[in-house]
Amino acid sequence: MKRLLFFKTINLLLGIILVVFFSIGSVRAQDFSPSNRAYKTDVSRKGTSAGTMLEIGVGARAEAIGGAFTAIADDPSALYWNPAGITNISSIAAQFTRLNWLVDTKFHALDLVVPLPMMSWAVGFHLAMLDYGTSPVRTIFRPEGTGEFYSAKDMVAGLYLGMAITDRISVGLGAKYFYERIWHVDGSNIAFDVSILYKTALKGLRIGGAIANFGPEFRLSGRDLTRAMDSDGRRDIFFNNDQVPVNLETEKYPLPLLFRFGLAYDWEFNQNNILTISSDLNHPSSSTESINLGMEFKTMNAFYLRAGYQSLFERGATNGLTLGGGLKYKVLGQSTITVDYSWSDWSILDSVNRFTVGISAY
Repeated sequence: MKRLLFFKTINLLLGIILVVFFSIGSVRAQDFSPSNRAYKTDVSRKGTSAGTMLEIGVGARAEAIGGAFTAIADDPSALYWNPAGITNISSIAAQFTRLNWLVDTKFHALDLVVPLPMMSWAVGFHLAMLDYGTSPVRTIFRPEGTGEFYSAKDMVAGLYLGMAITDRISVGLGAKYFYERIWHVDGSNIAFDVSILYKTALKGLRIGGAIANFGPEFRLSGRDLTRAMDSDGRRDIFFNNDQVPVNLETEKYPLPLLFRFGLAYDWEFNQNNILTISSDLNHPSSSTESINLGMEFKTMNAFYLRAGYQSLFERGATNGLTLGGGLKYKVLGQSTITVDYSWSDWSILDSVNRFTVGISAY
């Protein structure tokens, strides 16, 4: 009786996720359909969200297989892709990712997972920062610069909990704090992630789903938005005060809400040689739907070759082919060090190279 009740509950949870996924997709499709507008338009929703730093993939391994990692999620970068996957990590593990992102920006991420086997739980901490560097302050009257410099940074810190309901099904919950600063203007927000990972009865086949960055809208504020100006523009007519102090208010924008649904299958030649094939269906709030495809070949239980393709069928996509590899090395039989590399093609925006170093106690 308890077993039957459990499986009914799991089926209900999976059903709810699928209904929400496809219902929101249907609603958005209706909202942006040209037939529902008074004029013809071609809307891709690009540039309609704040906090685009939250869309930068974490982990060279995951990116090397095209970001099709939702149903794999078995290393610390799972905190970004599918937090439910951290229940697959059997001992404490940490991972550091570094990359030179687009337009000379720099991205760094640190992921830490601590399993709690007594409760079949795992907790994780995710910290990431995007540094835009420094630039000269320019004005209309001094386009070459005023002699001042400004900087900009994005930062996100998240706390996650993964729970293994059974040996096949796990769920993940996470809360993250997002902060953005541009010189003397800044803003912050809280967002949430929820996910599920299911190891099917068919050996090697896994299914994953995740909803990321669910939260309120984001707005910037600060002293750089304070001005002294002619508020009504009638100084020349009525000789009124043209130095009225005003505070400009920016618009609110949503964070990039993202729905992921993934499949992965392990094709085992033997215990040390495994080919993993994976795919992700992405439904973002700030772009059109797309598919990520990837594969990873593990040989001798130590060397990895990877390839993938990102943003397939996405309208106006600039990224695509991904390649990479990795090495896993056991140190004195006590811990394991992993080194991963990925290369991503971004067309006219040049390519991106990612490096990830990880250490674990298994």
